[in-house]
Amino acid sequence: MTALRATLTLVRVKRKFHATLLEHEEGVSVSCPELPGCHSQGASVEEALENIEDAIRGYIDLYGDPETRCEIREMEVVTA
Repeated sequence: MTALRATLTLVRVKRKFHATLLEHEEGVSVSCPELPGCHSQGASVEEALENIEDAIRGYIDLYGDPETRCEIREMEVVTA
């Protein structure tokens, strides 16, 4: 009798997420609007983006892929 070996193949899926950045005196705040409550920060833009990438991975590990899609739109507002 031949023993069969099952091999586990991990498939990595690339997915794009939007990140909003807000630069201020303390550094850079960053959030991912598609994932409610997914926020981070960093001393620089580069650090903030690295941190939000970790936060997104953690969010997906904990909650799974979001079932709803978030539509991102840009708008221009003229102020006085």
